[in-house]
Amino acid sequence: MTAHPPDVPAWTVYGQRQLERGYSPPVPDRIDWGFWPGVGPGTEVLGDIRGRRILDIGSGPGHHAVHLARAHGARVDGVDLSSTQHRRAVGDHGDEPGVRFVCADVAEHLRRTEPYEAACALRTLACIDPAHLLPALRNGLLPGAPLVFSALHTDADGQGPSGVVAPRREYIRLRDEEPIPTQMWCLSPQLWEDLLSAQGFEVEEVALLTGPDPADPVIVQLLRARRR
Repeated sequence: MTAHPPDVPAWTVYGQRQLERGYSPPVPDRIDWGFWPGVGPGTEVLGDIRGRRILDIGSGPGHHAVHLARAHGARVDGVDLSSTQHRRAVGDHGDEPGVRFVCADVAEHLRRTEPYEAACALRTLACIDPAHLLPALRNGLLPGAPLVFSALHTDADGQGPSGVVAPRREYIRLRDEEPIPTQMWCLSPQLWEDLLSAQGFEVEEVALLTGPDPADPVIVQLLRARRR
């Protein structure tokens, strides 16, 4: 996952724990924007990406980037600031055709590369200060390029989205491990739409994804926007 620099240690710790556990997530058969297999739309919300140059924001261990390349013929750059997450991706998928993994701040990366034809972020974009990322995304995407991302709406404690643009403490949870505190921008759909609109994006759809267990309080937003 990519974060604005003050939050890097949390994702470095997370990546290191996963390296120590020897855990590598399998390359999925489809993109799940939430936490629940088969819930909500899949990669089709990105449109036709065959042959397109795609940015995977906060690509983590790289399995989603590999899916986009293998199943949809995209040319994918997976960018992650965490050195341990990058190590996982390169160790498992470093030779994958059509995929390149970059260890960098995604906003800085966007300032020194050619504009992308699409960008996606699976529950990662909200871990980056929108004031840091969104202007770089505006300039780093071609006109008309889609931006699709999912973000936490309601957390495991039932806390809903914020009405102000400010980070709050959330936790990265691993089974049988101490939770890792981190910062997230858990914003209301209207706030996300306002921020995106101010940076030259048109929001086309916001969907709320919920799990199959009615007792699960977690809700994930799926936002589909396009660079004007």
